[in-house]
Amino acid sequence: MRIPAFAAATLAGLLATTAPVDASELRQRALEQFRPLPSTLPAVKDNRITKEKIELGKALFFDPRLSASGVFSCNSCHNLATGGDDNLPTSIGHGWQKGPRNAPTVFNAVFNEAQFWDGRAADLKEQAKGPIQASVEMANTPERVVATLKSMPQYVQWFAAAFPGEKDSVTFDNMAKAIEAFEATLLTPAPFDAYLNGDEESLTPAQKEGLALFMDTGCVACHNGVNVGGHGYYPFGVLQRPGAEVLPETDKGRFMVTRTPGDDYVFRASPLRNIALTAPYFHSGQVWDLRQAVAIMGTAQLGQELNDAQVERIVAFLESLTGTPPTVVYPILPPETGATPRPTAEVR
Repeated sequence: MRIPAFAAATLAGLLATTAPVDASELRQRALEQFRPLPSTLPAVKDNRITKEKIELGKALFFDPRLSASGVFSCNSCHNLATGGDDNLPTSIGHGWQKGPRNAPTVFNAVFNEAQFWDGRAADLKEQAKGPIQASVEMANTPERVVATLKSMPQYVQWFAAAFPGEKDSVTFDNMAKAIEAFEATLLTPAPFDAYLNGDEESLTPAQKEGLALFMDTGCVACHNGVNVGGHGYYPFGVLQRPGAEVLPETDKGRFMVTRTPGDDYVFRASPLRNIALTAPYFHSGQVWDLRQAVAIMGTAQLGQELNDAQVERIVAFLESLTGTPPTVVYPILPPETGATPRPTAEVR
């Protein structure tokens, strides 16, 4: 566990109003902390991205037959029409069970250091396997998934094109690689990227003031880099632990992965791109207002109460992280055959 360097920071010098910021100087400071989204697709480890993999991965992302019930797809919890998440406190899965944590956005997730709130998946292809097998989510098994895909000739052809030269290309691992390839395309360039790339007029004066506050107060210590977060693990409540309604005592975060006592209530820093679209907030999904979420982070992580004007400015900056999603044409999926496993709603 790492304790953020800003733990002892103070906001005493901040006033309800601030002097106009020097745009050029502010941008130079921002470039020391953040990076714009790349103009080309990012490479991912051990998985060369090709057009064939992307198209296959898109079909798999939207296919509910990867779930045992035939009801839930990846898009169910990571809806590309609603900010890349489901806008629920916790997701609804197999047998209408509720999951334990809020679903994070899939947009720009390729830039996260690790996946899930506790970082238990190293990358997107590992992450893709988790919900499919989780009993409260898609409740399926690798064997049943492979049998389902092999039962449809069109899928067999698509897998062969995406993974040429493999004797048996329809595998659970290749399914995950294809989904990862598609998800790597889900980038959302935002006004903040234009700002970092030199367009100093792409942010409003309020957003520039919010950016300055975001850096000056210490928010940037955890939320930096290309995804404005998504890397590093920090205790929720560095200086003041939130109440149980926001930080449930039964969810100890990364401790459940490492079993290290110091990792109690430690979570991966949330990526903040498109944060204005992805309420409710935090792993518990119990805060619906972005202003309230910013205020909670001020007291919990900085040990200071941000006033209303400061909260408004920071929220204005966060809104500059709302990007333009790629156009995704809903795929026409292969038809089932007599060999396709039948859906089941049985809760195991």
